[in-house]
Amino acid sequence: MADIWLIRHGAYAGHRPGLHAPLGAALTAEGRQQVRRALPLPDSITAIVTSPIPRAYQTATLISHLTGLPIIATSGLLAEWRAPSIVLGRTPRTYPPAYRTWRTHRLTAPSSRCEDGESLTDLHTRAHHCATFLHHTAQHHGSILAVSHFLLLGVLTRLQEGPAAFAAAAASSWAFAERRRLDPAGGPREGRLIDR
Repeated sequence: MADIWLIRHGAYAGHRPGLHAPLGAALTAEGRQQVRRALPLPDSITAIVTSPIPRAYQTATLISHLTGLPIIATSGLLAEWRAPSIVLGRTPRTYPPAYRTWRTHRLTAPSSRCEDGESLTDLHTRAHHCATFLHHTAQHHGSILAVSHFLLLGVLTRLQEGPAAFAAAAASSWAFAERRRLDPAGGPREGRLIDR
């Protein structure tokens, strides 16, 4: 059975704890070093799939360049949770009132949205479709590496929790350029930044 490996992109320009990164935030020199330190990859990996968001796509491109592995798909299913545009580039101290209000009831009303943001139900549904896409891709191409983002990866590895997986994902840690193997049942297996 082919493995699915998940890796978070490297550090990006302007990163601060709690920041809702602007979509165009690019990988930094530190982020590129983190990606280099994440190598070598397991020998079984045959291809890369990636989020189209620049920091993830740049991570995938660097891995492809350094390893010779092809990028076989770029999919919006792997994109980060779509935060409302009113919080992009903001940290918790500067969140607007509408977002603060939405945050207080998002777990009890997971289908609710804040303005143009993605609801927790929508994110969970997308993560479920993403898992199907990854399993299908691995069946056809062998073991793959999926490059994505903090919250999406956290929800993807906790699908059985439903939309509430968002809260657990947000409270967890997943370091830049850290990779983990996706359990066939949908949960994470322990992984390390560098497997030796």
